[in-house]
Order: sequence, then structure tokens, then C-alpha cells
Amino acid sequence: MAEMITAAMVQELREATNVGMMECKRALVEAGGDKDKAIKLLRERGMAVAAKKATRAANQGLIGSFVKPDGSAGSLIEVNCETDFVARNASFQAFVKELSAEAAGVEGSLAQQAAARVTAKVAEIGENIIVKRNLRFVRQEPGWVQSYIHLGGKVGVLVELGCGKAATAAAPAFQELAKDITLHIAAASPRFLCRQEVPADAVAAEREIYAKQVEGKPAQIVDKIVDGKMNKFYQQICLVEQIFVRDQETVIARLLEAKGKELGDTLTIRRFARYQLGE
Repeated sequence: MAEMITAAMVQELREATNVGMMECKRALVEAGGDKDKAIKLLRERGMAVAAKKATRAANQGLIGSFVKPDGSAGSLIEVNCETDFVARNASFQAFVKELSAEAAGVEGSLAQQAAARVTAKVAEIGENIIVKRNLRFVRQEPGWVQSYIHLGGKVGVLVELGCGKAATAAAPAFQELAKDITLHIAAASPRFLCRQEVPADAVAAEREIYAKQVEGKPAQIVDKIVDGKMNKFYQQICLVEQIFVRDQETVIARLLEAKGKELGDTLTIRRFARYQLGE
């Protein structure tokens, strides 16, 4: 019978009961694939106490993060609940903090790993809770992983700042730069690290729009105008081309160059992520 139980069936039961995937599968096997019977089995075992709550919309919550003290790894997670009241609850906030620390060591879905504890927290707090997403950065080369939580958990940022020498990563100025960059990302909302990461279809679509705006002009003029507009487009969405929020005379790429010269090293932003609650 187990081979007849599909992943979709297990996921459907999990969404209805907020119980872990393995327990859902076992219940479905015992119930012969009957979802209602499986729910009854789980309730009888006291595992589906949050079944009704699991159907409610969870649109509030918190962005959480954790970085190891040596900057070698960090996490970013979004945990949703139903109301802002619960999002400000000390127990919920402590739970998100706990999950953030755990996420720094999780490769894959934190929601699956923490399913049983989420169910218990739902029963305790009385609202649906969902671990919506999670990621982690693990540094492989010299550098520093840094996080920043903005607006009381509404926005979160995770960055890996790279360098060539371990001594540079240990320098306070380097770590301070990592913090400044996370603050910048929170405020400026870049979508990509550099223009090479922008999908070709997105670039083509932008160029087409700009070209239509200047139809009728000579081809050589059109190209120059479109190129100029594309440069502004990249400056808006690409992190290294954005103007630094703390110095309107400096772009991020130049900031990295200047700090690199100061520290005697080459600095790079290897990757970044920005979570906004509910996006």
C-alpha cells in the first residue's frame, strides 16, 4: 500500500493537519489512502490538535536570522503567523530565534525538519504558524557572513562578503563594511548582484520598451538613448551599481575598491539575499 501513497497526498494531509510528513505518510498507509480516515487517526493520536488552525491564513510573522560568531555561516528565515499580535509575542519571537539558529545548519527545508515543533507551537499559541522559507550561506573561502534584520522583523538580509586573506576577514573595518552593505541592501532592495546576473529575457524586454519610447529617431541616436536608459535600469536593480545609501557620491563597486585598498586586499560581494515579510 505504501507505494500507492503519493507525495501530493502526503503534502495535502500535512497542510490539513500541520503534522510532519512521515507521520502523515504512515497515517495514509494505515488508512488505505483515505484522507479523512488519516486525519481521524492523527487526531486520535493527539497529533492533529492544530488541524483547524492550519487552514487559516498566516500573513503576519517575522523574518529571522542567525550568524555564527566567526562569520563562517548564517541563515535567513521567514516564519508566518495570523496576526501582528502574535508576531510581537515573546514566545513566538523566541521560537523564530531558535529556528533561525537551527537553520544555519540545515541544508534544505527547515519546515520539514521542524514540523513537529511547529505543530506544538501552534497548539500553545493558538494560531496557525508556517515556516515559509529558509536559506543558509556557508563560507568556503576567506570572508564574512553577515545578517541584518530591519523594521522589527519585516525585512531581513544575508550577505557573504569575500576577501583574499584570512587576516582581512578578522579586521574590524572589514566586518563593519559587511554590516554597512546589509543595511544598504535592506534600504535599496537590489534584485541582482551585477548586470551579468540579470536574465536575458528581462534585458530584452527593457530594451524593447525603451526603443518604443524613442521610435522615429535615427538608429544611432536610438541606440545611444536606449543604452543610457539601460544603464539607469542596471543602477536601480544591481547591487554593485547602486549608489551607497550612506554616501550619495559612491557606488557599491567603488566602495569595495576603496575599502580593499585600505585593507590591502581585494573585496567582493559573493552573494546576498533579501527577505521581505509576505512577499
